[in-house]
Amino acid sequence: MKKLFPILTFLAVALISLTMAGFAYFATQEASRIKFQATVDDAVNRIESRIDLHLSLLRSTQALFDARNGQVTRNEFKAYFNALDVDGNFAGLRGIGFLKLIRTGDEAVAERAIKQEYGIDRVIYPATTQQWRTPIVLFEPLEERNLSSVGYDMFTEDARRAAIEAAMADDEQHASGRVLLGQQTGAEQTFPGFLVFVRLNIDTAPDAVDAATSSTAGFLYAAFRAGDLFRVALRRMPLLPVNVEIYDQTANSDSLLFRSETPPVEGIGNRLLDTRKITVAGRQWVLEFRPTSAFSPPSSRAIPIMLGLFGLLLAGAIALVARYQERAYDAVAQLHETTEKSLLEKDLMLQEMKHRIKNLITRVLAIARQTASGATDVKEFSDSFAARLQAMAASQDMLTRSRWQKADLGDLLRIELGQVFGKELPRDLLSGPQVLLDETATQALGLTFHELATNALKYGEAGNAVGALKVDWKTERLDRERVLVLNWRESGQTGLEAPTRTGFGTKLIDMNITRELNGTIERKFKPNGLQVEIRIPLK
Repeated sequence: MKKLFPILTFLAVALISLTMAGFAYFATQEASRIKFQATVDDAVNRIESRIDLHLSLLRSTQALFDARNGQVTRNEFKAYFNALDVDGNFAGLRGIGFLKLIRTGDEAVAERAIKQEYGIDRVIYPATTQQWRTPIVLFEPLEERNLSSVGYDMFTEDARRAAIEAAMADDEQHASGRVLLGQQTGAEQTFPGFLVFVRLNIDTAPDAVDAATSSTAGFLYAAFRAGDLFRVALRRMPLLPVNVEIYDQTANSDSLLFRSETPPVEGIGNRLLDTRKITVAGRQWVLEFRPTSAFSPPSSRAIPIMLGLFGLLLAGAIALVARYQERAYDAVAQLHETTEKSLLEKDLMLQEMKHRIKNLITRVLAIARQTASGATDVKEFSDSFAARLQAMAASQDMLTRSRWQKADLGDLLRIELGQVFGKELPRDLLSGPQVLLDETATQALGLTFHELATNALKYGEAGNAVGALKVDWKTERLDRERVLVLNWRESGQTGLEAPTRTGFGTKLIDMNITRELNGTIERKFKPNGLQVEIRIPLK
């Protein structure tokens, strides 16, 4: 659990940080949405205000005709229109006109009115099977290019007819659907727009109109170019960072009235889409608003990202601190363990030094006795004894050097046995393949062989005849490991029994084999000698 603590800490802090970054992100999006909604509210107000201004013009025109009981001449109508200063005050207005309501078959009534006002012979067009006809008999501004529109029957076109029929039923204004202005006059360029109609009542209706609508003389209408109208409404300072698409009733390409020239910004354009619906002269429009590149969110989108990255960095820093703290605790525990082990090893080394000094003295005395027993005079004894002491020193020096490199098992045995017994070893005393030992195995086995040889020197027949000792070894494979199997055999003894007390040398041997080398040692005290089997894994 302690090792998982840094990971759990990182996950917990990272989760909290990412959650906070998520909340910040959604808060940023909501703030952007609210700000954009306020901008859209402003844009809708501008559009509605501009449309109301234009529709008020139609109401004032209706008041003019009501005041004259519908008897307004072309010149009066033209003077009235010119006084309005349409270009300066009513941008987007295509013109204002009057439609005369007649029955189909009574076209001559309208044609006489056109002849009277414009001095031209004009046949009402196009032909129709409808019950009613509503030709244009007055229109301003009437320029040369649109003079042909006089006499055009708007009741023959579906979008215009639907609005006129609605205006027949009441005195309210009624807007048409999307129309292409200039199409009926054969103009080279057409503009999407709409028309608004209102019924004109007079005190005495003409004979051509039946009693049910006897008070309706015709319809006043205003034609609007949608592009000019909405551009003027949206260009009022300050400029709004919105892209708007305005549709008649449903949002599709056939009903598109207007689309802003500035495109919406990619990315957040569709995400902040705001759809509004307004009613213009009894007809519903759909307005879709999207932000442009000029729209600036109230708070940067980089804040949640920075918050998330900062949280991850903080989580990583806390996890590293926890990890280092854990390592510090482990280091303290390891230091404590190492200190205790060092104290134990120090005590063991002191005991080993005492023991080896005693053994060294024993070996020196044994060599002295053996040398003296075979010497004929003092000089021979002195030379032989000094040579054997030098051999012991050389062997000890070789053993010391072997601790820092790979050592051969056979060489190690020869050094240890040679320095203990102090004489030439028989060739058949050691037998086995070449086995290379690492530093740990060399140190542990060197002490083991030294103790075994010293005990053999002290208590066994090998002290008198080295031939009584045989050492052989081999390697075996156990599962995926190589195992060294070494047999130490001493012979020539009689009445050998297991000791009743375990000395320091025996403890040292067992500790070297079992603890240092993870091996096993088995002693067999037979009547004719000692047999020791050592098994250790080889790296």
